[in-house]
Amino acid sequence: MISSWLLRGFDRKTLITLALLALAAVAVPVMNLVVPAGSALHIPNYMVALLGKYLCYAMLALALDLVWGFCGILSLGHGAFFALGGYAMGMYLMRQIGPRGVYGDPILPDFMVFLNWKQLPWFWHGFDMFWFAALMALAVPGVLAFIFGWFAFRSRVNGVYLSIITQALTYALMLAFFRNDMGFGGNNGLTDFKDILGFDIQADATRVVLFSITAVMLGLMLVIASAIIRSKYGKVLIGVRDAESRTRFLGYRVENMKLFAFTVSAMMAGVAGALYVPLIGIINPGEFAPANSIEVVIWTAVGGRATLIGPILGAVLVNGGKTVFTGAFPDQWLFALGGLFVAVTLFLPKGIVGTIGQKLGERKERQALRRNGADNTIQAAE
Repeated sequence: MISSWLLRGFDRKTLITLALLALAAVAVPVMNLVVPAGSALHIPNYMVALLGKYLCYAMLALALDLVWGFCGILSLGHGAFFALGGYAMGMYLMRQIGPRGVYGDPILPDFMVFLNWKQLPWFWHGFDMFWFAALMALAVPGVLAFIFGWFAFRSRVNGVYLSIITQALTYALMLAFFRNDMGFGGNNGLTDFKDILGFDIQADATRVVLFSITAVMLGLMLVIASAIIRSKYGKVLIGVRDAESRTRFLGYRVENMKLFAFTVSAMMAGVAGALYVPLIGIINPGEFAPANSIEVVIWTAVGGRATLIGPILGAVLVNGGKTVFTGAFPDQWLFALGGLFVAVTLFLPKGIVGTIGQKLGERKERQALRRNGADNTIQAAE
């Protein structure tokens, strides 16, 4: 019964994506740990972390698509929610270092000892427990998005003005986190992690498990986003995107619709950031940079806005292309990426997935017209 419900609830593209993520969650660990290093099928350790980073970015792009593609909210500050989730996990990982730090203090992280802090700040308490850090990775971005959205949507701030405000939000957070007296490591951020849940974070087995968890979480986020969009609420949300005034006239509380989507999207971005930090091994204020949030918009546009699958594909392809171009053409890679974005804008205005879907829809329409024309000819002959 559950499987039949899933088949009815999700389209074929979603089910194929979920199957590919499940395959990756199993295949990558096997190809890293079991396949010999000399084999062409072996995936080296650095590639496991790199693929995991791509999946975290895909989760962030999916979160943006939920509000931009289906609600019409172009957020240029989703990098802030991603970074806040990353800092929540980074604080837990820093507390796990204990006396193994450079200065040997069992309580204070190294950067606090260096800055002559005498005691642990109140907002660091509780982060010695994984469940608390995981909860904060969800709660902090969610609460910030709720408070921000509460004022912005009830003031009916829309369009480019809302985009500018979200960009100002992430820029303000970046400047705040760069300060040493904020208690988050200043411009160096948080790094030199040792353990996660008692396991060595640098061990090969830990890396592949983190990758598998990231793949599974991306699949779960896709299921959640697809369920939201295909629900009655999702249909109204699309109505808000296409005709907000008319939807408001019909009696719907548009502010609440936007607020729910924006908060859920921010929490998804926080989860992506929390998974990103143990895979990469560092989190610093540079993750708040407005340029990072703009890049997320580009991934979503390249893959296909309002498709759910498109942003995942766009994030993986663009970041994979960036990795290839930086290695093959270190001096020209920016031009190559710029050319890619221009080409997509000119020739694939709906993104890769959106354009493919449009072409397939037009093909089905032509086939239907031909069938109808054939039927009419037969009826006339009879």
